[in-house]
Amino acid sequence: MPRVLIVSDSHGFTNELQQLRDYYVNDVDAMIHCGDSELDHDAKPLEGFYYSKGNVDFDRNMEEEKVFTVGDLTFLVTHGHLYQIKSSLMPLNYRAEEAGADVACFGHSHMAGAEKNHGRLFINPGSCRQPRDHREPTYAILSWQSKADLELQYYNMDHEPIDLRYNTSLLAED
Repeated sequence: MPRVLIVSDSHGFTNELQQLRDYYVNDVDAMIHCGDSELDHDAKPLEGFYYSKGNVDFDRNMEEEKVFTVGDLTFLVTHGHLYQIKSSLMPLNYRAEEAGADVACFGHSHMAGAEKNHGRLFINPGSCRQPRDHREPTYAILSWQSKADLELQYYNMDHEPIDLRYNTSLLAED
């Protein structure tokens, strides 16, 4: 069963990001950072992450988005500020459609949540440093058996599951 770690908006939380990376590096098939680390693209805590440039990331070597595949799912990773995610997911949905993505991961709002729309899963892992909707920082892990059976679980920075979980199928109608 593939598993993907998703984190965002670490805002200089270097040691904690490194610890998160070290904790999961051999336990997941991919690691995603949705931007605003405030680190250089080649910083050790970001090693091994599919990383998108956030609005407070200034390294010119960072890319605005990444598209890649794990198992049978294609991911689009972006920070979200270029797609007005605080207003609507529609611009991001259009980009995900263009990219052929099944899952779009983004940050920027610091608000954890997931939504299925137009047969795609949209995931915001919240912020692992400065949450705006929970009292504790969060990250998420997506695991799946197939496109018919996806599970998204959110965690606190002590790696404990929190009461935020989402199960869905990308095969079923919206």
